[in-house]
Amino acid sequence: MEISELYEIFKQHPVVTTDSRDCPAGSLFFALKGASFNGNKFAAAALEKGCAYAVVDEAEYAVEGDDRFILVDDCLHTLQQLARYHRRALGTPIIGITGTNGKTTTKELTAAVLLQKYNVLYTEGNFNNDIGVPKTLLRLNAEHDIAVVEMGASHPGDIKTLVEIVEPDYALITNVGRAHLQGFGSFEGVIRTKGELYDFVRSAAAGENDAYAIREVERPRCVFIDNDNPHLNGIATGLNLVRYGINAADSLYVTAADVKSEPMLSFTWTAEGKAAHHVESQLIGAYNITNMLAAIAIGTYFGVEAEHIDAALTNYAPSNNRSQFEQTADNRLIVDAYNANPTSMAAALNNFETINADHKMAIIGDMKELGTDTVALHRAMGAVCAGQLDCLWTVGALGAEIAAGARDAGMSRVQALYPAGDPDAEAVAAEILTGLAPGDTLLIKASRAMHLETVAEALLRGLMQGNL
Repeated sequence: MEISELYEIFKQHPVVTTDSRDCPAGSLFFALKGASFNGNKFAAAALEKGCAYAVVDEAEYAVEGDDRFILVDDCLHTLQQLARYHRRALGTPIIGITGTNGKTTTKELTAAVLLQKYNVLYTEGNFNNDIGVPKTLLRLNAEHDIAVVEMGASHPGDIKTLVEIVEPDYALITNVGRAHLQGFGSFEGVIRTKGELYDFVRSAAAGENDAYAIREVERPRCVFIDNDNPHLNGIATGLNLVRYGINAADSLYVTAADVKSEPMLSFTWTAEGKAAHHVESQLIGAYNITNMLAAIAIGTYFGVEAEHIDAALTNYAPSNNRSQFEQTADNRLIVDAYNANPTSMAAALNNFETINADHKMAIIGDMKELGTDTVALHRAMGAVCAGQLDCLWTVGALGAEIAAGARDAGMSRVQALYPAGDPDAEAVAAEILTGLAPGDTLLIKASRAMHLETVAEALLRGLMQGNL
């Protein structure tokens, strides 16, 4: 079946599912495959549960004579091509966002700002991969004024694949850092892969994408860029740039001043040299200022009033264990356990150093997917901890390498918990509660795979119950 034919079916049944346990009436089921599952096996069940059609790529699962089964060569590729066809049919202006750190927060801040004026579609959660991105695009409808689509990557070529589906009109790379080095091979590999977003915009602007060239947008296509990031500036040649940053310069579209984190981020911003505006946010960490400025730059570019931008940023509350602040009667917790790599870990620790507190403790766990430099990078992070913390607990085998690095750097109050095997949240929390005192401030940071958010929850229960 041609994509154009499938699209006519999609227009009559515009809800897509890839989960046979979630089959809304009249939806389209795509039988995707993974390392341990084959969606083709569940196609018939999806139809029984209410799907109107099932797209399969193995002939044995397409029941002969039943037109509800649509046989294609590759279900994932078909899903992606259908999403691009739909994106082109609607022509909705799209902002594409990627980056090593901060892309989900930036996406959410940007959506919050744009929602002050527009009907906005934006990526739910962090559904930013080769399945989540097309599913996001297929939620677009004619009522949406603009879309904000987050794109993630863990291997070379990942962003290229996604941008050729999304075909963004506007682009933003939050930053590039040392993450997923096992997949990228090197920091240079990270830069090249994230830069595939710039490559698409550059080639499209040169007329190498017919659909892009003929699609009209109200405001000129551009790339929003952190002017303070040398890595991004180094790969941004030949692009229409809208610059934001902290270091004031005449070329900046948006700039910030009086940046503080005590512990909540507050700052003053100015756009196009006009009146200054002040924001008291609900985000922890001065490192979030670039995420805020990105949202301000995009909002200003698309005509959102400054007062409405302020309101959106002030009211935005983080979730999913991203820079969350918890206050008990005697202690403060900063929970940033959604993800971690050397760049984001160092940023969190450096910000923690600026917070006014009598005693600073941290629970830190493994940073995943760092390749051949894994041990060295964890040892180096231990040295950073030694210079900034009063006490350190580590969790996991690689966390133990952080502990070793901290000890090598002269830190005495270090304890490595669960150096082998999965940590037990209640046991870790109980151990840490014995080492906390009233007035202590605690940072919790690790890769998502370590599930330190469960430790944070257990700690909070203990603290609320007065188990110090």
